[in-house]
Amino acid sequence: MTLPRPLTPFLSFAQALRVAGFLAAPEQTQSFIAAVGLIGPRSFMDVRRAAHATFGPSPERREEFDALFDEIFLGRVLTAPAPGDPEDMPNAFDAGAFEPILAPEDEEPSGADASVAERLFARRFADDENEALRAFAKSLPHTLPRRRARRMTRGKGRMADPRRTFRDMMRRDGEVARLLRRTRKQRQRRVLLLIDISGSMKSGTDGALRLAHSLVNAGEQVEVFTIGTRLTRVTRALKRRNREQALELASGLVADWDGGTRLGEALQVFLSVPRFAGFARGAYVVVISDGLERGGPETLKQAMERLDGLAWSVLWLTPLATDAHFQPRTEALRAIAPMIDRLGDGSSPQAIAGEILHFAKGGRR
Repeated sequence: MTLPRPLTPFLSFAQALRVAGFLAAPEQTQSFIAAVGLIGPRSFMDVRRAAHATFGPSPERREEFDALFDEIFLGRVLTAPAPGDPEDMPNAFDAGAFEPILAPEDEEPSGADASVAERLFARRFADDENEALRAFAKSLPHTLPRRRARRMTRGKGRMADPRRTFRDMMRRDGEVARLLRRTRKQRQRRVLLLIDISGSMKSGTDGALRLAHSLVNAGEQVEVFTIGTRLTRVTRALKRRNREQALELASGLVADWDGGTRLGEALQVFLSVPRFAGFARGAYVVVISDGLERGGPETLKQAMERLDGLAWSVLWLTPLATDAHFQPRTEALRAIAPMIDRLGDGSSPQAIAGEILHFAKGGRR
């Protein structure tokens, strides 16, 4: 669906605010547009006041907020650099501002090699939903691994069910004809999907996000994060039933498409946030990445050791593993091989779907 042209700067402004670390929820963007319509602005000052009222920037960041407003609505260029140190560990989404890392002059533009650069732009997805993804979504409910829940249900377990037994006894005039039993309910195990969106993975990023959308909407408990030079949670965006809308919304949330490769640091950030680390506890973890880490493997190895300790099983899918006899050649993949339950084929959405369904039936724990 093509958006009306007058709405473009309003949506671009909200996206720029999110990239800069401001809170800019979709509801605030809708309120901003509605407020401008109600005011009937006579100048851009009225639009600016509506932006202040709906997004509510803090006083210490008001100047930065106004600079972004001028850039989007008035076409002015920002001359002051954004705060932050390029050598810092990548931030999780909404964790604050950051500064893009300029690419070295000798960097390979095709994205075939790992990079430290962070390129900030939105991405548009071509929605080519096919029969393979529909079959994948249909197979998930009865294929994904399950775990015992705390709640009880009637069944053939070892535990007696006194309440039901007593009710059955009352219907039989006090005669205990049988001892009814109960067992724990079964719940679908959480799935944690980590998608590498760095430059070396750009040929498969679109397909991985389309598959993630199917997984989120078909599974009971699914969490999706993108990792590159930043860590971004896109679960809420992918919960939209309409795939085009979901991927468009995810495109606005993620700032580091086709940028650098800092897997170890991004995973360290993931594990340092208690709420995020909780998603990995007892989860079926799927990592889609080629493992081309720019730095040394030490940070990635430390993160994977902790992730492996939290998870139920870890499946690592790489587009390089198209051959059944594939052996990891990169230093990073060789270092984390002991923490991976299976190194599988991640070359296409169909291959990823097959690996997820096949491995779900035989996880190690």
